[in-house]
This record gives sequence, structure tokens and C-alpha cells, in this order.
Amino acid sequence: MRDYPRTIVSAGHVEPVPRRIRALLGDTVVVDTTSARYVWEWPNYPQYYVPLTDVGPGLLVDEEQTEQVAGVAANRYGLRVGELTRPGAALVYPESDRVGGAQPRRDSLDGLVRFRWEALDSWFEEDEQVFVHPRNPYTRVDALRSGRQVRVELDGVALAESAATVMVFETGLPTRYYFDRTQVNFSALEPSDTVTACPYKGVTSAYWSIRAGGTLHPDLAWAYDFPTRQLLPITGLVAFYNEQVDILVDGVRLPRARTHFFPVNRAE
Repeated sequence: MRDYPRTIVSAGHVEPVPRRIRALLGDTVVVDTTSARYVWEWPNYPQYYVPLTDVGPGLLVDEEQTEQVAGVAANRYGLRVGELTRPGAALVYPESDRVGGAQPRRDSLDGLVRFRWEALDSWFEEDEQVFVHPRNPYTRVDALRSGRQVRVELDGVALAESAATVMVFETGLPTRYYFDRTQVNFSALEPSDTVTACPYKGVTSAYWSIRAGGTLHPDLAWAYDFPTRQLLPITGLVAFYNEQVDILVDGVRLPRARTHFFPVNRAE
């Protein structure tokens, strides 16, 4: 049994977005809307679907092709802003009352367009930039200081131990344990050039691979030196993927988690 709450929204769910959503390509505003919708194409997080009328005029280029997404046929469009082009940037669902195979519902998606996130250079909710994908309105992320004793190991090598961690509780994911750098065994960590981003935490400033048992395990630890203001308690601290290391809390070894980051863990 999991020791953290799962996501509760099923594919096909649609809700209004109460926030102003903007997206830019270069310096050009491609999307500016207060009428977007959240559409869950899979349970973990939604996508923005925005009215075609809130897309900059003349920017979409009909590629005269259709594409199947979650079992639904959509018309594919490219994006052209001056000399910048993004083929296959957008999907328009002219008859899409179904998403993810769900039954037809009253929330018609006619006249809406869904952009590939990476087709735009930047996305904003109100005036704050959002990374990777829309923030899930049903996801809560809390960073709490804790005095519980936490130890991280891999193949018998101690990686970190502290009774003063910051625990990050995020709906749908196992608890992440963030350690002060003075409590991390950096002799077992090797710097990596990897950079990732999170809609709730921001962009990582460092990544490390772990060498243990004669094997290099890539990209299992990270840090945010400049997290979002909501997650400021994790500034500069180091966390590890529970899915790939062993974690003991107050002497109790936690089971390896399985998430969409690591559908199969190393212990299997």
C-alpha cells in the first residue's frame, strides 16, 4: 500500500481555468486568455485548452493532417511567428466531446486548441512563469521542516543522514526528503549536466549521479537553489529519488516507490 495520497482525477475530466493564461514564442504573445479550460488527458495533470479566438491572428498554419490523441482525431496546425516556425504545434478538436476515451459530456471542446507545451518558449499563469505543464488544481505541495531521523542509502553506501530535513509532500508522489548539503556524502555523488523543471518548484540548479557498488546510477539527486516562492524552504537542499534509493525514517526502511518517473524500480 502507498504511504502517500494518489491523484483523484480521471482522464476526460474538464474544468474552467480561473487564471489568466499567456504563452509566448520569442517576444510574441501567441495565447492570452481568461477562458482556458483544464483538460485531463491522463490523470496526473491537465493540459490547457484555449479558445481559438484568444490565439494571435494569422499565427496558426493548417497542416491539413489529423492526429490521434487518446483515441480522438484532431486537426494538426503549425505555428509561425515571423521567421520562427513550430511544426505540429497545436491540435484543434472540431468534434471532440470525448477526451481519453471518456463518455461524451456537456463540456464541449469545440473551438478550443491545445498547444504542445514545448512548442512555446514560455507559459504564464497571471504574471508567474510555469514550467513543464500546467499546475494541477487538485495537487497540493507543502514543504515542512521535520525532526525525524532520515537516512538515504544505495547498495550499502550511506548518501545522507539528518534529523533536520525539509519534507516535501506532493499529491500523487512519495514524500521527498531534502537534506542540508553538510549532511550529504558528496564523495559518492558525481555532478551531472542534467537540468529539469517542475511546475511547482521551478528549475533545478544542480543534479548528481551516484556511484555505489561499482556502478554509476545517473541523475538520482538534485537541488533547487532558486525555487518558486512557495517552496523556498528547499532552497539549496539536496533530495534523492525514493524510487531508486533506500530511505529509512526513524529507523524504518520505506518500500521503494513506483511512479511515472520510474514505473519499474531497481529493486525489482
